[in-house]
Amino acid sequence: MKKVLIFYASYGGGHLSAANSIRECIISNYPDINVEMIDCMKYVNKHFEKLTTAAYKEMAKKAPWAWGTIYYTSQKGPIAEISSTSNKILAHKLNNLLQEFKPDLIISTHPFASQMCSYLKKHHKIEAKIASILTDFAPHEQWLVGKKCIDYFFVAHNKMKEDLIKKKVPAEKIYVTGIPLSKRFLMHYNKDEILEQFGLKKDKRTILFFGGGEFGLGKSKTLKVLSSLLNDFENLQIVAISGKNQKMKNKFEELVNNSNMPEDVKIIEYTNHVPELMSVADLVVTKPGGLTSSESLASGLPIIVINPIPGQETQNAEFLESKGAGIWIKSSSNISEILHSLLNDPEKFKQMKINSRLLAKKYSTQDICKILLG
Repeated sequence: MKKVLIFYASYGGGHLSAANSIRECIISNYPDINVEMIDCMKYVNKHFEKLTTAAYKEMAKKAPWAWGTIYYTSQKGPIAEISSTSNKILAHKLNNLLQEFKPDLIISTHPFASQMCSYLKKHHKIEAKIASILTDFAPHEQWLVGKKCIDYFFVAHNKMKEDLIKKKVPAEKIYVTGIPLSKRFLMHYNKDEILEQFGLKKDKRTILFFGGGEFGLGKSKTLKVLSSLLNDFENLQIVAISGKNQKMKNKFEELVNNSNMPEDVKIIEYTNHVPELMSVADLVVTKPGGLTSSESLASGLPIIVINPIPGQETQNAEFLESKGAGIWIKSSSNISEILHSLLNDPEKFKQMKINSRLLAKKYSTQDICKILLG
């Protein structure tokens, strides 16, 4: 029986979601394969993982500029060297698991796992094929450490492939599949039933508003965007998802209660019905994580981008805007003007929906598994 080991890390939810999607696809379609999924950083050092995860969350929440600085300076120079050296040291611990499990294929959705495994392969500790799945719309240099020993690179779009080729990654190793998505984004949903389930009306445009999230980044801008949608437009209904952020939920409720349309807003703390909600939505307002952006594109939705974390998310925002699938509301933007320019222009709205569908790669997960497993 062929063995597959999937590695992820807990820095943001996208790496875990991508790993989960791949695992589910293998279990559903390849019964003769033994697949396991492991948090690589937690495995090699629980204390180090806890410390670095907490540091990432605090920076993303309270000092996003600091995370942006680390993101860009870790491409080259001392920080990049420290990161690579640390992963070489930690690789020896990961090798214990690899020697025990003896995978034929290693799939990584985080660059640290790719680095550790490529280091071990370079030193003939393992012989498994290694596949790296890049989970944003721009490549970071950390994904390319040990690239000679990595057999597959899966990327979101053609420009990323071109960028990797410029970095001396052989073209035959690079596959433009898109970021892995849950199979639920391939399902057909009955629109009337979903609208009824969430108490939504058939004759209003539906805005899916991801405004809370784990970090609550850019709270003032988030609230200004929601306030404009609530007070400057008619014939809209909003599903506002506050996530685990109780303070944001309270602010949402305050804005809604003081608005002209309190009966047309549904505030949800958490939901696992994102595919269903996207199937009935007309527009998404969100920070541009790789996964949420990919889900929105797969659902054919224009994206209003707010509050990207400096680094990978600002690059995601730039990509979406450059392709005409998203509009990035920046600190200097006139929020009401931008929203009016989209919501009151049917042709522009229609073109953005078309652009989203053109960029979408709904079958990303299946395509990755077919390439790796035949």
